Amino acid sequence: MSLKKTLRKQKADGKKLTVVTCYDYWSARILNSTQVDGILVGDCVEMVMHGSPNTMFADVDTIALHVKAVARGAPDKLVVASLPAFSIQKGVERAIENVQILVQAGAQAVKVECAHGNEETIREIIETGVPVIGHVGLMPSHHYMTGGFRVQGRDEEGADEIIEQARTFERLGAVAVVLEAVPAALSGQVRAAVSIPVIGVGAGPDCDGQALVLHDLLGMVIDFKPKFVRTYLNGAELITTAVNGFVADVHSGSFPGEAEQYR
Repeated sequence: MSLKKTLRKQKADGKKLTVVTCYDYWSARILNSTQVDGILVGDCVEMVMHGSPNTMFADVDTIALHVKAVARGAPDKLVVASLPAFSIQKGVERAIENVQILVQAGAQAVKVECAHGNEETIREIIETGVPVIGHVGLMPSHHYMTGGFRVQGRDEEGADEIIEQARTFERLGAVAVVLEAVPAALSGQVRAAVSIPVIGVGAGPDCDGQALVLHDLLGMVIDFKPKFVRTYLNGAELITTAVNGFVADVHSGSFPGEAEQYR
């Protein structure tokens, strides 16, 4: 069964999809042993892993590098790569070349922000045999146009635009759509408007699935926490305690001990 048919069936059966964003081999190895459905190597890698102020600094080569590591670590999971800003705006041929880079790095599908204005390119990507997942609502690579990282679709005009974007992605052949940072009431309308799964990121519970960044759900990001994030572990505190324990053991002379020595 194709990915598109599989995802449609999961939506029809009411099975919630789960997606976690990660960027490296060790974390992908762990996720490969979990029950999560898919891994997204998002353009937010530029912020989480490289300290950039937003996703506009991401490029295809950076994402491909992380895709390669994740694909090696999670061979049993669906690996999706984001097409970053400017990667599909320089003509269809250039866009296909960028998709090729990500697929040959290990991506099995690509995520594209904004259907309107990119219709021809999205069709051509799908024609090559690469599944496309759309992204609507808050689109990070468009945040300059939308006034920053803000909730979208609060008024009728904005809500209608988001619904139409989702419908356009479906008409073009996308296998799913990510819906980010919208009022919870709107997510149900978007979900009802399309037959492909709607995966929420800060879009409330009425979606066909949910996605979170691994570093957020593990409590690894110490300086920023979006409203929609639920942390399942205080990772930063645990790591701090562990490292300080190592330092204390070195200072006291208890590390390395007998068990950590070669004879």
